[in-house]
Amino acid sequence: MKSFIFSIGLCLTTVSSLAQTKQDSLAVKQVALDYIESQHNVKPEQFERAAHPRMVKRTFWTDKETQKEYLRETFKDAMVLLAETYNSKGDKFPSKPKKEVVILDMYDKTASVKLIADDWIDYMHIIKLNGKWKIVNVLWQFNDSSQQ
Repeated sequence: MKSFIFSIGLCLTTVSSLAQTKQDSLAVKQVALDYIESQHNVKPEQFERAAHPRMVKRTFWTDKETQKEYLRETFKDAMVLLAETYNSKGDKFPSKPKKEVVILDMYDKTASVKLIADDWIDYMHIIKLNGKWKIVNVLWQFNDSSQQ
């Protein structure tokens, strides 16, 4: 019986040592905020800081002619350019844009995050490599999916 209780305690200690820390939670939230705020503030370096070089952003899109849906992909380099140009006139977002970050799950060096913005939702996979959290995957859609 004592060995059973010891085993349970050891398992719980191991799991808790791999669970999220407050510092990691704050870092993951900041990465998600850097992602969206880079567009708000026209700061491509902020996006560079948040994204892994091999980051891929995906969504479904509808072909205007055939009305067939397909998977559309964007990569980090295009997102850096978007952060540099999209809101350059300051007219793409409300004066107080919505940017709610929800950590859906986090374990050791991986996190799943939901970013709720004004017109869309992004689901992100964020990974900790060499001590830094970086976005590796984004799956998004408009709140009104008919816009896609």
